[in-house]
Amino acid sequence: MPRACVIVLDAVGAGELPDAASYGDEGSNTIGNVARAVGGLDLPALEALGLGNALPLEGCPPQPGAPAIAGRLIERSKGKDTTTGHWELVGVVTPTAMPTYPHGFPHDVIDPFMNRTARGVLGNKAASGTDIIDELGEEHQQTGKWIVYTSADSVFQIAAHEETIPLEELYEGCRVARELLTGKHAVGRVIARPFVGEPGEYERTPNRHDFSLEPKRPNYLSLVRAAGHKVYGVGKIGDIFAGCDVDESSPTKSNVEGINTTIELLRTIESGLVFTNLVETDMLWGHRNDPVNFHRCLQDFDRRLGDILEALRPGDLLILTSDHGCDPTTPSTDHSREHALLLAYAAGRNAAGQVHEGEFADVGATVNAWLGGKSPGRGIPGTPILTP
Repeated sequence: MPRACVIVLDAVGAGELPDAASYGDEGSNTIGNVARAVGGLDLPALEALGLGNALPLEGCPPQPGAPAIAGRLIERSKGKDTTTGHWELVGVVTPTAMPTYPHGFPHDVIDPFMNRTARGVLGNKAASGTDIIDELGEEHQQTGKWIVYTSADSVFQIAAHEETIPLEELYEGCRVARELLTGKHAVGRVIARPFVGEPGEYERTPNRHDFSLEPKRPNYLSLVRAAGHKVYGVGKIGDIFAGCDVDESSPTKSNVEGINTTIELLRTIESGLVFTNLVETDMLWGHRNDPVNFHRCLQDFDRRLGDILEALRPGDLLILTSDHGCDPTTPSTDHSREHALLLAYAAGRNAAGQVHEGEFADVGATVNAWLGGKSPGRGIPGTPILTP
């Protein structure tokens, strides 16, 4: 039975897109600039698979006989965030950028939110998630008001101390915000950002939860399911797609857990798609402008890549890709408008160093073809990178 696995290395961008300057991201190249910042990548498993064939990378030379097809993918959607990136990987293009709020949310959003949740709001501005809880965490604990903030992405984020506002109330507050944020205020995600600790020593917890818009259908996930296969979401995949066309969701609290879950699924399922997001390169290190630990996070994945490859069966498809950039070497702490990385490997085949230059939706088109889905209708982009 056919099987496929897509692993999104969150924010591991592969160089600025042609329109990057319009987003303030000229010169961004997440993996390339990280390579330079650390004096060369040390990723032997990814190097052997063909990473250095995708783009010039210090410490990771090209491999003419690499088994995977390597390359970079262009994004059609307007934006540079998690939702638009993941959606386009499965063929859903966002032609108009989702709304952003660099100066905070207007009263016609904040006032109904406060009324519905019976709590006030602190912040209501664009900010770093760690900075704003340091700034407002103590006042939040004293008053019980929500900390609401946003970023350069289309997000409405709500931070709350787990001992001040119970997790379930935080999640319910996010559901209220999701109901309110429609029409012209239809942000891509409402995100619960719980934290713990004492003033000056606050830390965000792994109990984050995303409440996304629902993607348009049909898309490559719905086509795969129509062909009789299950979609297994690992990490925040279920959240990103608002549960749509994800048959079984396995939320995770770390990359280690995400990798272990992916391997276990590859060892046990007989057919279908394993769709995994590994978020720590983005959440922990990209947004904090820490190239050293960004590289270490990639090294942690590299050490487990052999286990993933061993869990594949002959004829399985493995695609490693990304959803946007988050260059930790630039002054910005936000996502960057970049190509997605691509490594596509069919177990038992050797691509002999083949290079593919395409678009995000080629990932979904390849999975759909591999699993025997119907050809997509007009309006769904993407061309298979390789076929069974």
